[in-house]
Amino acid sequence: MEVKDSTGAVLKDGDSVTLIKDLKVKGTSTTLKRGTLVKGIRLTGDPDEVECRVEKIKGLVLRAEFLKKA
Repeated sequence: MEVKDSTGAVLKDGDSVTLIKDLKVKGTSTTLKRGTLVKGIRLTGDPDEVECRVEKIKGLVLRAEFLKKA
């Protein structure tokens, strides 16, 4: 299973990515800004999603279409 970012680059466990768009986090008042660096992603069983930790939010799942490999 390959997980690809918005530019088509293949993502692997432990990669660092940046956000290409502002994203609101459901259940919190937090908005992740465009350009935020996310380190140490983990792949899930879904090729469209990755799991990560950002700003003390554990277990956050982001869609790969909003990420770009750093």
